[in-house]
Amino acid sequence: MLTKFSKFELKPTLLKALYEVGYETPTPIQDQTIPLLLEKKDVLGQAQTGTGKTAAFALPLLSNLNLRQKEPQILVLAPTRELAIQVAEAFKKYASQIKSFHVLPIYGGQEYRGQIRGLQRGVHVVVGTPGRVMDHMRRGTLKLEKLNTLVLDEADEMLRMGFIDDVEWILEKTPPKRQIALFSATMPQQIRSIAKRYLKDPEQIIIKVKTTTADTIRQRFWPVSGMHKLEALTRILEVESFEAMLIFVRTKTATVELSAKLEARGYASNALNGDIKQNQRERTIDYLKSGKLDILVATDVAARGLDVDRISHVVNYDIPHDTEGYVHRIGRTGRAGRKGDAILFVAPREIRMLHSIEKATNQKIEIMELPSTELINDQRIAKFKQSITDTLATEELGIFYQMIEQYQKEHNVLAIEVAAALALLLQGDAPFMLQTKPNLSKKDENFVKNDAKTFKKLGREQRRGRGKGRARATRKELPVEKGMECFRLEVGHNHSVKIKNIVGAIANESGLDSQYIGRVNIYDDYSEIDLPEGMPKDVFKDLKKVWVSGQQLKISAIKKDQKSGYSATNSKEKNIVKEKKKNTIIRKKVRKKTMQRSLFR
Repeated sequence: MLTKFSKFELKPTLLKALYEVGYETPTPIQDQTIPLLLEKKDVLGQAQTGTGKTAAFALPLLSNLNLRQKEPQILVLAPTRELAIQVAEAFKKYASQIKSFHVLPIYGGQEYRGQIRGLQRGVHVVVGTPGRVMDHMRRGTLKLEKLNTLVLDEADEMLRMGFIDDVEWILEKTPPKRQIALFSATMPQQIRSIAKRYLKDPEQIIIKVKTTTADTIRQRFWPVSGMHKLEALTRILEVESFEAMLIFVRTKTATVELSAKLEARGYASNALNGDIKQNQRERTIDYLKSGKLDILVATDVAARGLDVDRISHVVNYDIPHDTEGYVHRIGRTGRAGRKGDAILFVAPREIRMLHSIEKATNQKIEIMELPSTELINDQRIAKFKQSITDTLATEELGIFYQMIEQYQKEHNVLAIEVAAALALLLQGDAPFMLQTKPNLSKKDENFVKNDAKTFKKLGREQRRGRGKGRARATRKELPVEKGMECFRLEVGHNHSVKIKNIVGAIANESGLDSQYIGRVNIYDDYSEIDLPEGMPKDVFKDLKKVWVSGQQLKISAIKKDQKSGYSATNSKEKNIVKEKKKNTIIRKKVRKKTMQRSLFR
């Protein structure tokens, strides 16, 4: 049971649990953080995702735990519910040998009743998103009088999502003598200010990385050419040896459509997006972890915080909008020293983004050649033969052996002919062998070779497009769109609120995508925001209670005739049946999306 973790003064039960899960050598962040937290010092840690931060703070905090105290001793704040669930599961795993240990994740999208019951029974560790933690604190269901340690995980992400005010509010309500551990991939000025204000003589730990992507990840790209992307993906699936695959697309609709097409081709696939209910999301991830599911088609937000050891391949079916998105996506594989593969589909118009990714990661992404027709056919034949061998090894052929023998006698045919007929019956109408071989056009060949002229031409075209009507307006400049309604929020400049705070809070509580949130105008004492018409009453009720910058939103609808310049649909447009149908569709879509609470909490 001896590992290199033995050098730390951790409890024997923790060392035993680490031994059972196969942990032997601590990562750099663990090596530096564990001794400091064991000594109950404040820690300011800077490290990328996937470096082992969770174990770095969970192990020493569990070692210092007082099991007799049933009130929360440790509070971990996480930006997303996926990360909250992941951290809670990690605590359970490390504390598997500790009797009577209780950890509870609390986040939006779940009913309060179950969380309240869990808190009332008594918990040692609470892992939650800022908004839901605040709600429980205001309700009096989460009491932090006996809190020993507060952990801020991925603080820069909480800042980016507009939750930093909530974090500060929670910090103000915690005991003054508590220990704080703050972890962040980057250290913007606002995060440093929080650290200076709330941490006491913190020990700073910086884990430097040469690039923003792990060296254990093999990165390749396929130039989207004459072949359809789905056909290309199918070929890759046939020849790539993968354990589990995460495929990224841009839209929620695309997750469902692509997953269905892959299922039709015989792959164990499922979709993961913001419209999927929380219990179904958790079940899907469990299936992926257990091997009941091999392929997950997801959007960026839905896959945030996902950590599954089986993911060996990440496919960017749709190229991400920015380099940061690419890094986050491929970070789902090749974690903690494991090897992984990342494949990127790049269309000719997207070549500039490819070069931006290479520049940001300081890594050259190699060209991937699709498997040839001959290779695909050879693979299919080999798999078919292997399936026969595997089936013959079973002991369940008795009844089928008898039926085939009987059929031979009755019809006077050879066994090989019967076997071939059964194989054809099993295959169905789909052809077993590929018949055609894709040929690249001259333009595609130039693209594959990264031809300079092609690149320059594409660059010129993109620059022309960018300069002509492509500049995006701010939320303030956006006109009121059809199907939208203006709402008043009781928070403004006087409360130091920012647009990102409002948008983050609305998205967090309602589950609305940013595309469904219109312009935001901030005034001295109040703000205005455009949201879809027909907001479900229960969501609207919850939004009234949301707090931003220390103020309750108390959201209320603004009548069109009360607001100057608020464009109303004219009488002629109201009489157009087509427009009415369009608005009805929008309301139905919004209702479906908002029935699920916060995608981020």
